[in-house]
Amino acid sequence: MSKIILEVNDLSTKYITRNREDVYAVSDVSFKVEEGKSLGIAGESGCGKSTLALSLMGYYFAPLHYIKGDIIIDGKNIAKMKPDDVRKNILGTEIAYIPQAAMNALNPTRKIIKFIEDVIRAHDPKAKKKDIYDLARERFEVLNLAEDTLHKYAVELSGGMKQRTVIAVSTILSPKVLIADEPSSALDVTSQKAVIKMLHDLQDLGIIKSMIFITHELPLLYNVTDKIMVMYAAQLVETGTADQMIFDPLHPYSKGLMGSILVPEDGTRDVKLVAIPGTPPNLKAPPDGCRFAPRCKYATIECQVMSIPIKELENNRRCRCRFTEAELRRFYDEQ
Repeated sequence: MSKIILEVNDLSTKYITRNREDVYAVSDVSFKVEEGKSLGIAGESGCGKSTLALSLMGYYFAPLHYIKGDIIIDGKNIAKMKPDDVRKNILGTEIAYIPQAAMNALNPTRKIIKFIEDVIRAHDPKAKKKDIYDLARERFEVLNLAEDTLHKYAVELSGGMKQRTVIAVSTILSPKVLIADEPSSALDVTSQKAVIKMLHDLQDLGIIKSMIFITHELPLLYNVTDKIMVMYAAQLVETGTADQMIFDPLHPYSKGLMGSILVPEDGTRDVKLVAIPGTPPNLKAPPDGCRFAPRCKYATIECQVMSIPIKELENNRRCRCRFTEAELRRFYDEQ
């Protein structure tokens, strides 16, 4: 069995609004990432994917606040560390983050090499300028970026080059876990393919050990990750292998999510898309029962009032549903 490089146990975080209202953005999320593997996180907008990514970095600042849970990376519990210790000893080396809208993450008034110098010197103030430059040149070469890119400003780069540059800066210290939040959004198909290939290349070369890839495009994860985790209304509702989640989703929400999009591998002829009715619950006051119950055609009164834990199933699957796997499959067969 592969080594567990990241373990998250019962993680809950929230936002506190200007009106002092609590918004429970991540609720009791648990999962593991094995060394050398990739985990995909999918779900509709507002389900908590990006908040989970920020929470995993362990560096909380308003309006995001930690409630409870453990974030253990390579034996270190980030959730129990002081923010300054996390920034100095964890971020960049143990875990790194490619932010959503990464193409807008670069300060247009600074040359690219300056970003890299800042990252490296935050961990090693005595790092020599030549050593920093040599490492940057080598890393940019791996990402198919010319050496002169280091001397340019962000405004001089194309969208694809900006994205690759952000990836280079984020991984310059060879983090054990890389969190990529929608890294291919706002890119054309060719650039998307190139970015995904580069992330795989970084893994193959050992520059990063493992990866968490976040997207709302669930089919994209089939070609990117080994396992897929689906979130709904701040909770984890199902996990499984890429094949299981794309071709055999079990939770009614996962089933509905896959039914509302086209999967190229399935072909598109005579495919009827079905939208999921309704809207997600208000996370200021999440319901006690199944959070998907108001939108689920299989839901009963018990679903609406019972607390639904996530259950371990066969074949390393997990599902947060009151019904058994056999009952769910019977529902789907009767459709």
